[in-house]
Amino acid sequence: MQRTGLTFLTALAASVALLPWAAMAQQSPASVTVQADQRGPKIDRDIFGQFAEHLGTGIYGGVWVGKNSSIPNVRGIRTDVVEALRAIKVPNVRWPGGCFADEYHWRDGIGDPKKRPVTVNANWGGSIENNAFGTHEYFDFIDQIGSEAYVSINLGSGTYQEAAEWVAYMTADTRNTAGQMRAANGRKEPWKIRYLGIGNENWGCGGSMRAETYVDELKRFSRFSRNYNPAQQGTDNPQAMRRVAVGPDDKDTRYTEAVMKAWKERDWAWNIEGLSLHSYTVIKFPAAYDSVNFGEKEYAEILQSTLRMNDLIEMHGAIMDRYDPEKKVPLIVDEWGTWYAKLPDSPEGYLQQQNSLRDAMVAALNFNIFARHADRVRGANIAQMVNVLQAMILTDKDRMVLTPTYHIHKMYLPFQDATLVPTSLDAGTYRFGEISMPQLDAVAVRDMTGKLWLSLVNVDPNRPMPVRIRLAGVTPGTAKGQQLTAGAVNAINSFDAPDMVTPRQVSAQIENGAVAIELPAKSVTMLLIEP
Repeated sequence: MQRTGLTFLTALAASVALLPWAAMAQQSPASVTVQADQRGPKIDRDIFGQFAEHLGTGIYGGVWVGKNSSIPNVRGIRTDVVEALRAIKVPNVRWPGGCFADEYHWRDGIGDPKKRPVTVNANWGGSIENNAFGTHEYFDFIDQIGSEAYVSINLGSGTYQEAAEWVAYMTADTRNTAGQMRAANGRKEPWKIRYLGIGNENWGCGGSMRAETYVDELKRFSRFSRNYNPAQQGTDNPQAMRRVAVGPDDKDTRYTEAVMKAWKERDWAWNIEGLSLHSYTVIKFPAAYDSVNFGEKEYAEILQSTLRMNDLIEMHGAIMDRYDPEKKVPLIVDEWGTWYAKLPDSPEGYLQQQNSLRDAMVAALNFNIFARHADRVRGANIAQMVNVLQAMILTDKDRMVLTPTYHIHKMYLPFQDATLVPTSLDAGTYRFGEISMPQLDAVAVRDMTGKLWLSLVNVDPNRPMPVRIRLAGVTPGTAKGQQLTAGAVNAINSFDAPDMVTPRQVSAQIENGAVAIELPAKSVTMLLIEP
C-alpha cells in the first residue's frame, strides 16, 4: 500500500506539473501581420550609438590601459574591447560626457601625456583624472572600432571661444594655426565630426540654466563652433557636421518648447540639426534596485518603466511637430538605459552595475520603440559603453565579458539603416499584480539588401507564447534566426561564466503560408524570413 501510494502521489505530482504546459499547447497563437509589400521610414543606424564618459572605469581600464600595459593594446587602447565593438558596428561614440563634458577643458588632453595636467573628477567619485585619454586618443579609438565622432563641447563652465577653438583644432587644415598645432601633436589630416553636442544637461549638471538662458548660449555656441573640414562643407552635404542642442530631461517639456521655438524663429546666423532627450529606466533616484538580486516584481516594474520611452517620444515629438512639421530636426536620445544601485564594494560615483537578461529585454524594447518612431528619432546613445550603467562590455584587468545587452546589439545589426515595414499584432497581456503590459512586441524591417527581418519580444517571464505570422504580399519559404533567453530573468554573464546568456540559433515552421513559432518566456527573437 505504501509503495502504491507513493506511485500515485508521484504520478499526481507529475500530472499537476504538466498542466500548465498542456494548457500552453492549447493556447491560441498570437497573431502578427507584416505588410511585407509596404515600406515605412528609414531606421537610422545612429540609434545604435554608444556613450563613453570619463566616469569610473568606463575609459580608464575599460578602453584605455596605456601603451606600456601588459594587456594587449594598440597605442594604449585595449585590443579585446576594440574587437568586440567592431563586431557590433558601433555607428558613433558620444564623448567626453555627460556631466564630465561641461567641466572638460580640451587643452588638458593634448600634447605630451607626461605634461598634461592632473585634475579631480568632481562629478564622478572624486577620482583623479590624468588626461591620458584626450582628443587624439578618442579619435584613434573610434578609428580602431570603425565608428564616428559625437563630441560634446563644454557650454557649462567653458566659453564659446574655447569651444570654437577646439572644433577648429579638430577640423582645420594645416594652413590654419589650429591645424598646425594638431599636426605637431601627431595628426596632420583633419578629423570628421558627425555630431557636435552643444552642451550637456544644462538644465542640471551643465549649469542649472533656465531654458531661455540656454537658448541664448546655444545661439552663440552654434554660430561660432565652425567645422573647417573641407569634406564636411555644404548644407546639403550628407557628411556635414550635425549640431545637437540640449533638449528635455525626461518628461520636462521646457527645453523642448524653448529650443524648438527659437529654431523656428531663427535667422541665417545659427542652426541646429538635432535635439537631445535624456531618459533612464529607473524607478526612482537614488537608484535602489539591485542589478542581480531581484525578482519578478522588480522585473515587471523596470519593463513598465522602460516602455515610458514611447510616451516620452510622442509627447516631445508632438511639441517638435508644432514647430517642425517636416521633421527636419531629429530627436536624438543620447542618454538612455537602466540605472541600478552600485555593485557592493564598488567605489561611490563609479556607477558599476551588472547586466542581466532583464537588461537585454530593456534594450530590445527600446530599439523597437526607436524603430517605430524612425521618422523623428534618428539617433540614440546607450549609457554607457564599458563598465558603467547598462554596459555592452565589462572588464577586470585583463579579463573581458560581453553582456546580454551586447548580444542584443549584435542581433539587431540588420536594423541598421533598414526600412521599417508596417506591422500589426495581437499582443496579449502580461500581468504582475497591478502591473499590466503587452506580452508581445514586434517590429519588422527590410535590411539594406532587401531581406525581411522580424523582431519578437516575449516579456512574460513565465509563459511561452505561440505566434503565427502572416505576411501580406509575400509567401514565406524559410524563417530562421537567433534567440536570446535564459533560465532566469536575473541571469548574467560573469568573468567565471561568460556564456550564461548568449544567443542560440532558432528556426520557425512554415504552415499554410504563414510562419509559426513558439517564443520562450522572457526572450528576444530575431527572424530572417525569406521566400
